Amino acid sequence: MASSSDLENPISSASLPYSYAPLPDGEQQATNEPAVRHPKKAAFFLVSALLAVAFLVALIAGNGLKLPNDSNTNDVLSAMSTPQKVTPLSRGVDKGVSDKTFHPMLGADNSYPWSPNMLDWQRTGFHFQPQKNWMNDPNAPVFYKGWYHLFYQYHPDAPVWGKIVWGHAVSKDLINWRHLPIAMETDQWYDEQGVWTGSATILPDGQLVVLYTGSTNESVQVQNLAYPADPSDPLLINWVKYPGNPVLVPPPGIDIKDFRDPTTAWKTPEGKWRITIGSKLNKTGISLVYDTEDFKTFELLDGLLHAVPGTGMWECVDFYPISKQGENGLDTSVDGPGVKHVVKASMDDDRNDYYAIGTYDAFKGKWTPDNPTLDVGYGLRYDYGIYYASKTFYDQNKQRRILWSWIKETDAETADINKGWASLMGVPRTIVLDKKTQSNIIQWPVVEINELRTNVTAFKNVLLEAGSIVPLNIPAASQLDIVAEFELDEETVLRLNGGDVAYECAKSGGAAQQGALGPFGFSVLAHEGLIEHTPVYFYVAKGVDGNLKTFFCADQSRSSTAGDVDKSIYGNIVPVLKGEKLSMRILVDHSIVESFAQEGRTCITSRVYPTKAIYNNAQLFLFNNATAAKVTASVNVWQMKSADI
Repeated sequence: MASSSDLENPISSASLPYSYAPLPDGEQQATNEPAVRHPKKAAFFLVSALLAVAFLVALIAGNGLKLPNDSNTNDVLSAMSTPQKVTPLSRGVDKGVSDKTFHPMLGADNSYPWSPNMLDWQRTGFHFQPQKNWMNDPNAPVFYKGWYHLFYQYHPDAPVWGKIVWGHAVSKDLINWRHLPIAMETDQWYDEQGVWTGSATILPDGQLVVLYTGSTNESVQVQNLAYPADPSDPLLINWVKYPGNPVLVPPPGIDIKDFRDPTTAWKTPEGKWRITIGSKLNKTGISLVYDTEDFKTFELLDGLLHAVPGTGMWECVDFYPISKQGENGLDTSVDGPGVKHVVKASMDDDRNDYYAIGTYDAFKGKWTPDNPTLDVGYGLRYDYGIYYASKTFYDQNKQRRILWSWIKETDAETADINKGWASLMGVPRTIVLDKKTQSNIIQWPVVEINELRTNVTAFKNVLLEAGSIVPLNIPAASQLDIVAEFELDEETVLRLNGGDVAYECAKSGGAAQQGALGPFGFSVLAHEGLIEHTPVYFYVAKGVDGNLKTFFCADQSRSSTAGDVDKSIYGNIVPVLKGEKLSMRILVDHSIVESFAQEGRTCITSRVYPTKAIYNNAQLFLFNNATAAKVTASVNVWQMKSADI
């Protein structure tokens, strides 16, 4: 979590101009090659009075310039020519998994002429991804004999979803990774159509077993057992599939394409092992429960771990304990009076990961949410942006629970083909119960990510007048770790009358929608003229009862001049307790932006694809687009080194 030392003990500091920087009229001619910016201080101060107006115009201007279509494009895909408009295929649905293709909004121009230089910039510096081709769900993350292992859904032949195998990489620190040979291929009848998502379980004697979903030669979803060929090998290079596979087939009443993604196993009071598998009955999302003694023979329990009507198919179900008092993570088998349990499911219907906190009855094999109005599929989400098919594991090395997630592409498939890769993993996060609210979890990047920090620049007590924007003078803006605290002018807050609080990030109009107490925050990956920028911000609303509600949002609507990328506005309310300052942390890594509010109570992951705000043309701004309140900000910005991936 952010500490006070992050803001109070900077390595270096930078002074701000005494007036706000100007934004030039119209579009700046920007090359996409790396270049060195030379500040023009005379112009910088002369037109400072135009700042607020220019910023508001840029916010309202929408998606910037509309590029002309080229009706004479060549049929052959080329990054150097304008591709034809195409309707993206839906990949995966006919095989029985969620759609793996991004579909631009109806009527969107999906023929942007991406150059190789633009596409090269999109590859990240410190997020895990294969060297090439397609990746999706994280599988069986585990710490084994001194190494962190990450298996993942991988298509080795193309940067689009297809016949999936298990990719494999190892790390000593969760940040720097060594790619290993494919762990499991589609070489048996029971996984001929795909080696799909699965989980690892470490047995008391140190043995490791994996259960995974296979799609058979007839596209039936079955569960299979695998284990290391050489348990003494810390790299787990070779794997053996149990000769008696499949160990589970869809039970009566369950469709052959609605039975997938077994969890890590945990111990029952009787000493057996227990797993849960996602499915659905009509439109009710369910999690089936099985007990086993040897991972070869299973018993289906009567009833369900949990079910929620109207939520549809549950994919990638996760189930794990969290401590009510301690800060450490817990092994999946831990239970007792000081423990709550989390159920999480990835919703096939809307492609989001929902979780709820509740109570587990180990004897009945049933879980009940603490707050039924925040049940799985209706309430809390891990992340309010692009975040799906997540998976946790218990890291016995450092006594913590770690969360991995697939971050999909939200650009045109043709662009992915041209750049040769698709998808990322989010930065691994730790998970603990929020001890202050007792009603949500806290997610925070693993502490190891801090080792990539370098060259911090600090900005102390920056006063942001209503309707203002401040450029932050930093060396580069494509790989950053930003930690900030904000304070609203208390006098203004007290003076304002309250009103109905009917704000939603997604329907708000983004950072251009002004209120008395917001929005305010950062514009990341911003072009000098704000033709492209991605605001990440707070919006505070005062209710008729005088209480404040705080929303945390990320606005992608102006992130790119291209028309074939996602331009959604994401976010949700974030609890802010009495006496807390508003705080956020933002990890910027080229085409991914991960944002955390109030030390991880609310999180948003964005995929952005600027055409101009890249390389040395990317900048960082503070802004306050409120109509009434002043805001004071204290900020630390670290440049981030690239990891070895």
